[in-house]
Amino acid sequence: MLTFRIIPCLDVRDGRTVKGVNFLNLADAGDPVELAATYRDEGADELVFLDITATHERRKTLLFLVKKVAEKLNIPFTVGGGISTVEDVGALLQAGADKISVNSAAVCSPELISELAWHFGSQCVVVAVDAKKTSGGAWQVFTAGGRTPTDRELFSWVREAEERGAGEILFTSMDHDGTRKGYANEALARISETLNIPVIASGGAGKPEDFYNAWKKGKADAALAAGLFHYKELSINTLKEYLRSRNVPVRI
Repeated sequence: MLTFRIIPCLDVRDGRTVKGVNFLNLADAGDPVELAATYRDEGADELVFLDITATHERRKTLLFLVKKVAEKLNIPFTVGGGISTVEDVGALLQAGADKISVNSAAVCSPELISELAWHFGSQCVVVAVDAKKTSGGAWQVFTAGGRTPTDRELFSWVREAEERGAGEILFTSMDHDGTRKGYANEALARISETLNIPVIASGGAGKPEDFYNAWKKGKADAALAAGLFHYKELSINTLKEYLRSRNVPVRI
């Protein structure tokens, strides 16, 4: 049985880690380099670094900062934000990333997923999907850090992403983000049951039980969290001990 992965996320703006609620009201949460070293020591399975304003500001990911973070790590490192070409990915891998996360550019040009998978392998390509429920109950996909609604529907989009060569899906429920009320487990389970690639839960972690439910009810392969870890409300070691006590397969 594959282990359930715990993944801290560094949402970075202007060189600092930030955290908000429902993608709004971002507050400072610390230095990304220092946080990366802390999470490495605490037993994080992977680390995600998202330059959250790169696409909106129409610029590339902050390579110098990616390199500084990568130097602190001995765990898989995924980087996203402003990626739209093969050359972007090559530069990030050279800076120390192990995987890359594409979101807005993939929605606008789905063939990018296939191109990146062909050049670097599917295992390198994480497709991040930000979505929220409409008044009619459908899950609508958003781009540009949750700023721009699209005509994409969540479940059809993740299926297409897998078909085009994505190696993982990182699903963030915008409705749950920062609320500390748990992940969108119903949607997670539907995605997980539909796809043959790993699914990472994101948005809503508030207590250890939320991670358990993401695994048990959401059938997720990994869970990502930010504020809960950044503000030292829960350590990764403590979380893993709890999950292990509930028979969740985790790497200690």
